[in-house]
Amino acid sequence: MFHNKNIPSLIKAALKARSPQIIEDQSGLSRHAAVLIPIFKRDDGYMFLFTKRTSTVEAHKGQISFPGGRVDEQDGSLMETALREANEEIGLHRKDVKILGRTDDVRTMSSDYIVHPFAGFIPYPYDFRINRNEVEELLTVPLEIFLENGSAMPVEYQGEIYRSLTYTYGGEVIWGATARIMENLVEILLSAAGSKF
Repeated sequence: MFHNKNIPSLIKAALKARSPQIIEDQSGLSRHAAVLIPIFKRDDGYMFLFTKRTSTVEAHKGQISFPGGRVDEQDGSLMETALREANEEIGLHRKDVKILGRTDDVRTMSSDYIVHPFAGFIPYPYDFRINRNEVEELLTVPLEIFLENGSAMPVEYQGEIYRSLTYTYGGEVIWGATARIMENLVEILLSAAGSKF
């Protein structure tokens, strides 16, 4: 469907034409995080980059996620948080990221974070420097995987059962906030391209 289209340009135009849905922290007690949704192009098409978190991180142990993390007081903006965390986790330099825009906020299911996502186009190939304390490995997933409807299925995580949208690729399950971020981005992209699920 998108083989002859410039996906980053479509995403950038679509995000510029809309305002992201913001989750209000009415209690002031929620924790905030920002993530980068890295997109790159290979000969076989457009890909998204994910991280598999280690079992030693504070939250979301072993989950598939985007580079990102908690907002620090010294961060000048939410976008700065996403870029800083991407640099700390996978060695992706800010100057190498072309920010395409901000997508809708999501709330995590297991840790009560409000997550603020930013889509960014990155070079390929790239000399990633993985922080092994936080990231076990990188996972690249073709855009086409997310053009198919994900499955709603129960996911067991740390003794709890969550019913979540899921996408499966390469033996890994993308679920929770990360799956919903991708669903939102693809809906925006398809709407911009004049297509429907």
